[in-house]
Amino acid sequence: MTSRRGGRVSAGGEVVARPLRTDRNFAVFWFVQALSEVGNAFALVAVPLLVLQATGSVARMGLLTATAGVASVLTGLFAGTLVDRLDRRRLMVLCDVARAVLYGLIPVCWAAGPQEWLLYVAMGLAAVFEMVFQVAYVAAIPNLVDKGRISAANGMLQTTNAIAYVLGPMLAGLVAGLFGITAALSINAASFAVSAAGLALIRFRPREEPGEPAIAARWFDLREGFLAGAGFLWRTPVLRALTILLTVFLFLSLGMTDVFIYHVRHDLGQNDRVVGYVMGAAGVGTIAGAALMSPLRRRWGFGPCWLGSVGLCAIVVAVAGSSENVVVVGGTVLAYSAGVALAGLCSMSLRQEVTPDHLLGRVTSAFWTVHNTLGPIGAVVLTALAKGIGVPDTLLATGTAFLCIAGVGLFTPVRHRRPEALHA
Repeated sequence: MTSRRGGRVSAGGEVVARPLRTDRNFAVFWFVQALSEVGNAFALVAVPLLVLQATGSVARMGLLTATAGVASVLTGLFAGTLVDRLDRRRLMVLCDVARAVLYGLIPVCWAAGPQEWLLYVAMGLAAVFEMVFQVAYVAAIPNLVDKGRISAANGMLQTTNAIAYVLGPMLAGLVAGLFGITAALSINAASFAVSAAGLALIRFRPREEPGEPAIAARWFDLREGFLAGAGFLWRTPVLRALTILLTVFLFLSLGMTDVFIYHVRHDLGQNDRVVGYVMGAAGVGTIAGAALMSPLRRRWGFGPCWLGSVGLCAIVVAVAGSSENVVVVGGTVLAYSAGVALAGLCSMSLRQEVTPDHLLGRVTSAFWTVHNTLGPIGAVVLTALAKGIGVPDTLLATGTAFLCIAGVGLFTPVRHRRPEALHA
């Protein structure tokens, strides 16, 4: 016998939740987002390679990353309001269609010759739709699964997404080598089209209604929307501390992929295919971090998982800069990505658990807006340092800074094993 919530009722009358993979809406969402992440992984390798091909400059790679970061920050001022006021599924479909068009334009226009300016325009606009989509994505999880299964759902989604990031970069390197870099971006555009089609087939659960009149402000009051989310972050001690620490972390890490690619391509003298393999190792690390998040958090609690993951990042980043062996660098990239994934998923799950559904879009948007504010500057600084003083010294300094973040976290509510229980 099944319950009204889709679970199975045991002989003793207890509701036994069915596996998430058997839930049609969640399964379709899970599948199309995995395909979309394969395409994103293609872009992760292809876009920096296009810049390097056109300019030969790691600083230009950082500038493009910064451009996308600025667009994300500005979009964060209103993305949460859109997500909380409009239909989340339809909004996600619109974002996918827009990104399919933008990424599809690059190979078409590049056929006439390198168009560096187009990358800045397309990536800037794509970052706008990416931010709206990601806010809607996070807010949609509680509309797909029960609150008690949010961590499990996040772990499943991010594990398969990480598998896509293993296959994606390696395939991107292969495609770039055989058919040209722009062919990889064509695949990315197609993946967004598939995601849009899949999202059109599913339905989300009805959202919770706001509990107080002050929250039900006009949907087009963008300032109120951002302030409502930011106010909740500030009033919640653990989220306040986490937001500050993660903002500093992103300042130091947003340009890290560019530095890793530059290190492998320039310092170690490897080809595009090897770059793809190293970025594939990053995907393996993300798989490990995503798969381990739920069981580690159940066993150790939030604080040890989050602080430990930042400490791991500190150690392996320093090692990566000191090695000239591409296999060792690939291993450190793997471990770094595992730490980033574990920290990010712990943070996202905690926000989803303690934030009311009607505020989740605005809280997510406010968090990412504040979180991303310093990121573009950091990307420019990090890549400029890599060019000016070299990758080894740059990564050693970054690893030391990561270790300081973990140390400061020990004196904040982030250290608690179950901070979500304080806000139940």
